Amino acid sequence: MTTLKTAFIGLGVMGAPMAGHLQAKGFPTTVYNRSAEKAEQWVKQYGGAMALTPKEAVSEADIIFMCVGNDNDVRSVVYGADGIIAGMKEGALLVDHTTTSATLALELAGACDAIGARFIDAPVSGGQVGAEKGALTIMCGGLEADFEEAKPVMMSYAKSVSLLGEHGQGQRCKMVNQICIAGILQGLSEAILLAEKSGLDVAQVVETLKHGAAGSWQMENRAKTMAKGEFNFGFALDWMRKDLAICLSEAERHGLTLPLAEATNERYAKLHEKGMGRMDTSSLIEALRLEQKG
Repeated sequence: MTTLKTAFIGLGVMGAPMAGHLQAKGFPTTVYNRSAEKAEQWVKQYGGAMALTPKEAVSEADIIFMCVGNDNDVRSVVYGADGIIAGMKEGALLVDHTTTSATLALELAGACDAIGARFIDAPVSGGQVGAEKGALTIMCGGLEADFEEAKPVMMSYAKSVSLLGEHGQGQRCKMVNQICIAGILQGLSEAILLAEKSGLDVAQVVETLKHGAAGSWQMENRAKTMAKGEFNFGFALDWMRKDLAICLSEAERHGLTLPLAEATNERYAKLHEKGMGRMDTSSLIEALRLEQKG
């Protein structure tokens, strides 16, 4: 164990294994989750400690990590009498792994600075599998000195941790990441439909193409299951809708239009309306199948 103490707020499918890696790598970790049962289960599995409020969880922490749902979820655990801000000690560092707006990142940086604390926005990519394997990609925005302090701790559950610039730039990089994923899934969905209609074997096509210029993580890991209509692999399309809305809002601020991101978001909305919001993002192909039936 090190003398550095950490706290982790939010024990969902991402947060629980991330916090588990911290504890396993020798960082004494106190956790908080809105449903105390998850925190109790985490302590039984990993050790460490739990608290009943964010304030209590962070009171002795040198670095506080947070991974919750959206902007409003972040604010619900950061502010208020029992929130993170109320419990942070002077000089502590808050690292937000939630995918949020860049506006919120700037807001949190200001709130931490006002109490003599520090902040890094640090959204992640790699999904539940990446969190469980400790192989996430982390995109950070903040001061270089704070980043260098937090990086070796974040490497407990990451394969890559990068500083993109000032506060908010980590979130903006995550927006770029989500737009890329949306584009790949759109192209892959159309390609699979053509392969099927042409009488090609999708599995054979994937094995043929995955090491060439068309290859991607999505092709290698999702194309076969997309063809089979299997969509229970972690990151839900409703979360992607939240992320794409953030991307489109940021683009609007810069006077940009993102036609592919807009179209993909609309297709996900149609799937949500049909009760498919908890299916993973590769279910985008189902929206195209519905359009073809027209």
